[in-house]
Amino acid sequence: MHLTGKAALVTGGRRMGGAMASRMAAAGVDVALAYRRSRAEAEHAAAAVRAAGRRAVVIETDLGQPAAAAALVNEAASQLGRLDIVVHLASTYQRVPFDKLTDDDWDRALSIDLTAAFRLARAAVPHLRAAGGGRILTVADWTAASGRPRYAGYLPYYVAKRAVIGLAEALALELAPDNILVNAVAPGPILAPEDLDADEVTAVESATPLGRWGGPDALADAVLDLIRSDFVTGETLRVDGGRHVR
Repeated sequence: MHLTGKAALVTGGRRMGGAMASRMAAAGVDVALAYRRSRAEAEHAAAAVRAAGRRAVVIETDLGQPAAAAALVNEAASQLGRLDIVVHLASTYQRVPFDKLTDDDWDRALSIDLTAAFRLARAAVPHLRAAGGGRILTVADWTAASGRPRYAGYLPYYVAKRAVIGLAEALALELAPDNILVNAVAPGPILAPEDLDADEVTAVESATPLGRWGGPDALADAVLDLIRSDFVTGETLRVDGGRHVR
């Protein structure tokens, strides 16, 4: 896909959305940024897009609500004048021991990570068809891409991320006739969680063959590579510094 003049919707990504938006803007893409609570971060990312000479809009939403995805997609397409790319970064990530899991914990993880991804894709398809094709990117996780859980306490998160991979594969098959390519990225150690102590940060580095955290640009670059490709669909790309091979 040639990116100049295209329009993208990026959901969530409080910690990574800025890099994603900046990379897209540098490639000539206008960007709509959706957020739930992190308006300041979304506005900062939008400012970077505008500084690159592209249009940016910021939209508040709660993708846990059934009607939110369609409303978000339609507003983004209306404000930008078209829609070619959807990147669903919004996610939940919370450790809850199994014996303390509630239905709300389960529902929230699957609602944001999986169901919202489906709803966004469903709402985006008419716009992407009108543009002659497009790209949909979802975000899984390196542990889900490895095919087995590695950390206790993340049951709903792991299940949702495994399902996201299946969603990308099935959507890729369904939407290929429309020239809509669907892929997933599976991040590993990109940014250290804010509650991780120094010893845990170092332990992750030691367990990663490349010996470091990747940073948000690593994920943004991988997403842009998949968006640019005209012959990769139904794929899950691990962006984990080789973490899965150790």
